[in-house]
Order: sequence, then structure tokens, then C-alpha cells
Amino acid sequence: MLNSVLFDLDGTLLDTVDDFMAIIDAMLHEHGRPEIDAKLVRSQVSDGSIGMLCSAFAVRPDEEGFDALREDFLQRYAQQLGSHTHPFPGIPQLLDWLDAEGLPWGVVTNKMSRFSIPLLETMGLAERCASLVCPDQVSRGKPHAEPVLKACAELGVDPAGCVFVGDHLRDIQAGRAAGTATVAALYGYIPAGDDPDSWQATYSIKNVAALRPWLEMRRITETLHV
Repeated sequence: MLNSVLFDLDGTLLDTVDDFMAIIDAMLHEHGRPEIDAKLVRSQVSDGSIGMLCSAFAVRPDEEGFDALREDFLQRYAQQLGSHTHPFPGIPQLLDWLDAEGLPWGVVTNKMSRFSIPLLETMGLAERCASLVCPDQVSRGKPHAEPVLKACAELGVDPAGCVFVGDHLRDIQAGRAAGTATVAALYGYIPAGDDPDSWQATYSIKNVAALRPWLEMRRITETLHV
């Protein structure tokens, strides 16, 4: 039976792109560079600070000065964490329903703990989140199964009854490798040129509101099969 739900963080649970855009706009201005389309940054959020900065500044990670550029970005992000971030529409209602149903939920992210923990605290979700797994807490991050299995262990659930929701191929790969059902969040930060239909997720949703009916149906269907 459905026993829990895991979420990716950026692009699935929280809409964080405006935080990144505010920092990148300020940095571009200071470096005398023109502003860029927010869509470009949005498509690179899943690749972290390296992906966003490479696109915004048209540089490579191995170029001289990139490490200093990235450190500047990360310091600014730590100082402004959550300033423009908010849950995606429908997430607060979905989390309320999960809590009311006694279904624990957690987060499996490739965002480091030093950012993920204070971000959830700022959003008022830290105490409600039953498990938070970050890449610095495991030996292998997504798309490996390890972080998903760690989250399931912390929730005390069988992965077979868990659903992992994410907006990137590696989320779906990690969930499948761990033995969970998977949901592709098409409203998230889908990389440009990517084809979510090829991810082989169990289910796909265009908005958060479409998730609860599917979860409810999954509970009913699985109960009938017991």
C-alpha cells in the first residue's frame, strides 16, 4: 500500500528560481554583462550553481576565475536564502492532506545540507519533513538509489509503497533503482531539449493538483489488491 511520498526540492517542492535570478542579475550587472532570459536559468537549475553560471556567463567550469565566481554566487545565496522562494501552487494543500492521512513525506535533493536545511526552516517545513537526504549525507547521490533508500529507511517504510516525485531524469532513475513508484513533475525545471516521456516514470503531472487524485486512487487500488 502507499505508505509515503518523497519529493525533489528545487523545481518540485519549492519554486526557487527567483532567488537564483536575483543573484545572477546582480552579478551580471556588477561584471558589466547584459541581463539574460530567466527561462535560460530556469532550465539549468537542476544542474546547480555550475550549470546556471556557465549559462549566464557563457563560461566553462575549468576556466580561470570560475571558482571565485561560483563561490561569490554561493555566498550570496546563503545570505539571501529563501528571499524569493515559495512552494509551487498546490504544494501546501498536498502536504496538509498527507499529514492528515498520516502519510509521512520527505525530501531527497542534490542541494547541499548547508542550503537545504535552512531553506526548509525558512519555509516552515523543517519540522514537518520526516526525512531530508542531501548529497553530503550519502556516498552516491541521485541518480543512484542510495539517497532514496536512505530516506525510506528514515521514514521506516518499504520503498515499494513509496512514491518519489521529481522534475529531472535522475529523480526518476533514482526512484526506479530504489524500487519506488515515480512521478515526473512536468511543471518543474525541465532541462531544455529533454523529453520527460522518455524517463519511463510511473506517472506524469502537469501541476501539483493532479497528484493527490492519483495518490488516492493508488491507495484504493492497492487496498483492493490486498
